Amino acid sequence: MPETVMIVAGETSGELYGALLAASLRKKIPDIEIVGIGGRRMQAAGVRLVAGIASAFGLAEAVSALRELRKSFRRAVDVLTEEKPSVLVLIDYPDFNLRLAEKAQQLGIKVLYYVSPQVWAWRRNRIYRIARLVDRMAVILPFEVDIYRETGLDCEFVGHPVFDEIRGMAADKNRLKEALGLDPGRPLLSLLPGSRTHEIDRLLPVLAALMEIFSSEFRDFQFCIPFAPNTDLAKYEILLEPLRKRGVIINQGRSLEVMAASDCAVLASGTATLQAVLLNVPIVVIYKVSLLTQLIGRLLIHARFMTLANILADREVVKEFLQEQVTLPNIMNELRKILTDGRHRAGLLDAYGKIQDIFSSRHASDRVAEMVTEMAGWKNG
Repeated sequence: MPETVMIVAGETSGELYGALLAASLRKKIPDIEIVGIGGRRMQAAGVRLVAGIASAFGLAEAVSALRELRKSFRRAVDVLTEEKPSVLVLIDYPDFNLRLAEKAQQLGIKVLYYVSPQVWAWRRNRIYRIARLVDRMAVILPFEVDIYRETGLDCEFVGHPVFDEIRGMAADKNRLKEALGLDPGRPLLSLLPGSRTHEIDRLLPVLAALMEIFSSEFRDFQFCIPFAPNTDLAKYEILLEPLRKRGVIINQGRSLEVMAASDCAVLASGTATLQAVLLNVPIVVIYKVSLLTQLIGRLLIHARFMTLANILADREVVKEFLQEQVTLPNIMNELRKILTDGRHRAGLLDAYGKIQDIFSSRHASDRVAEMVTEMAGWKNG
């Protein structure tokens, strides 16, 4: 009889993956006890939370959350010490999770790292520390297996959990629009400002201004702005209330449904960009960070692109505008190409199809659940 599995996710995308994994574990072992750090979705999937996600930060923004992170870390260590979970599953969030892996190793608890830190973009030498501290690695991008091969770590490409979330979704955009309170007869431009506080602070005003310009040129379109479940919407009410009065639909916790219903989207760089690719939604990607974060990033980050579609294709499939490039003329020019240039749009969707092929045959959450049961030695897994 298994005792406990612990799942630790530090931010919104990882928390979704934790919820999907918890659901897969419960399908395999209905009476399993799952404890962890996460948010509402993990809790809804039956995870007993010992701390909430701390959100995520740019390098300059992290300082203000250190006290809360320390509390969460102490609670996590207490669970490891007192409950001795059979397996500790760590989802990305490396600065926090690698310290926790060290504690687990000292206690003889097996560690599965699910979703590698972006070692291919910066601080590649971390792979040796990761290999020393964890027992198995489940990666969600195919090229990451080669990165870990030299360390001897047991590493497997399991697919991407975003694909798990998308499977079984209604394919009828009109029905989805209706369910979201939108007009099924009108095209939809969705605007996604990200899940992190510093992303929303910088990008929501840009998206609100974009909507004004876009609506004067593409009059048939309607708009929706979805937010992550853990977003404090009250903080943004001064911007959101005028948008509501203009008929913009604001919702929370339904970003995937909004994306699936969309005819086009402008969004922050992140997991939602891969959702869009898998759902065949043409997108424009934008991103802004503080000046300090930008300066440090230029010194440390060695990636050509920020958007997953571009990283996987090793070329610019999706237009991404970063920092000072995030201007209304730039975004509007790309939206015009997507909506009026049939050849451009067809090329975009053709590239999407090649990316979809990478993930379509893999079920990440189910495979990681199998890895957990293998590591714990549960015969009923």
